[in-house]
Amino acid sequence: MNDQARDDDRARDDDQAGLADHRRLGRELGLFGTDPLMGAGLPYWLPDGAVVRHTLEEYVRDAERRAGYRHVYSPALGKRELYEISGHWEHYRDDMYPPMRLGAEEVVLRPSLCPHHALIYRSRSRSYRELPLRIAELGTMHRAELSGVLGGLTRVRAIHLNDAHVFCTLDQAVAEARAALELIARAYADLGIRAVRHRLSLPGEGGKYVAGPELWHRATGLLREVLAEAGVAHEEAEGEAAFYGPKIDVQIADPAGRESTLSTVQIDFHQPARFGLRYTGPDGAKHRPVMVHRSVIGSVERAVAHLVEVHGGAFPAWLAPVQLVVLPVAEEQVEQAAALVREAVARGLRAELAGPGDGTLGARVRAARLVPYQAVIGAREAGTGLAAVRLRDGRRPGALPVSELLHRITARVAARGAALWA
Repeated sequence: MNDQARDDDRARDDDQAGLADHRRLGRELGLFGTDPLMGAGLPYWLPDGAVVRHTLEEYVRDAERRAGYRHVYSPALGKRELYEISGHWEHYRDDMYPPMRLGAEEVVLRPSLCPHHALIYRSRSRSYRELPLRIAELGTMHRAELSGVLGGLTRVRAIHLNDAHVFCTLDQAVAEARAALELIARAYADLGIRAVRHRLSLPGEGGKYVAGPELWHRATGLLREVLAEAGVAHEEAEGEAAFYGPKIDVQIADPAGRESTLSTVQIDFHQPARFGLRYTGPDGAKHRPVMVHRSVIGSVERAVAHLVEVHGGAFPAWLAPVQLVVLPVAEEQVEQAAALVREAVARGLRAELAGPGDGTLGARVRAARLVPYQAVIGAREAGTGLAAVRLRDGRRPGALPVSELLHRITARVAARGAALWA
């Protein structure tokens, strides 16, 4: 390939990436915005963006609940001492906000949820009969990102993380980590996300990582076993581990091919030891649990950014801000169209009316091009209790009774997935 052809290919890639950039699309679609008074890396969510975020969060909570997780809430602040114990203060301080003094104490905006979950585990004595104990939270954490690396929703300073920690015996660790990988795979299928590769992230040189070669070796061996049992091909990368242990990173790519990590699975022997975690075994003795960290969709911000770019704003029907738009042809059909919207909302759908006052029928159809389902009601449909159905992908299933139309849409939304019509 000559230099001109290579430059042309690069230009096409850049153009494609620009068309799919979530920062541009997110603003055009009214999903999120920023304001200098709030600060860099601190976006706010507009109503349609809040719908996508809320739906995504509820999906993850439901998937976790079905997988045996119990949800908790923990504060976004902690005493400096907490992060000294966890090791964050020593190994992660440059990415943390400075402490705030409150009387004789210093408190810090948390950079991670795992220390809080360790405290929840040790809040009372535990028995082997309770294990594995799966604790999940959609919680806020803060990273002191430099302004030069901030961008849209992918790099922010206040992160809402889909995080969870499984406290288990050593014999249970591989099965729990593998189950987490399977949970991630199911979520990606429902969301229309493709993992480009799996990476086993290992420590590198330097003082970034906690000491303990034996624990690192054991954790790495267990993660290799997880990947082998799951039949997942992977690559190994030094210098990409968490400071306290190795991890499996699920890598995604934007339309320009730039990779990032969305989901992770980690096996940790460090923090259970630092926090003195124990459980009573069948022999009556005290034993130390293993801590499996996992995140199904990573941060909500990065997940939504990727979904915007992957789908170009045309979200799967179950995730779309508006799922059904009803279009009366003329004023005479507005009342019936409004009744259809009310019934759709009563059935749990996100539905809106786009009446003649919003422009010609063609203009309204074009304005609703990203809505999965359009229901057109003209004089003929109004007289027979029907609605003419248009799908976002251009298909026209025809005129259906209103009750059948709503039944079909609610069934597709409940099934999740990418299919629009059965």
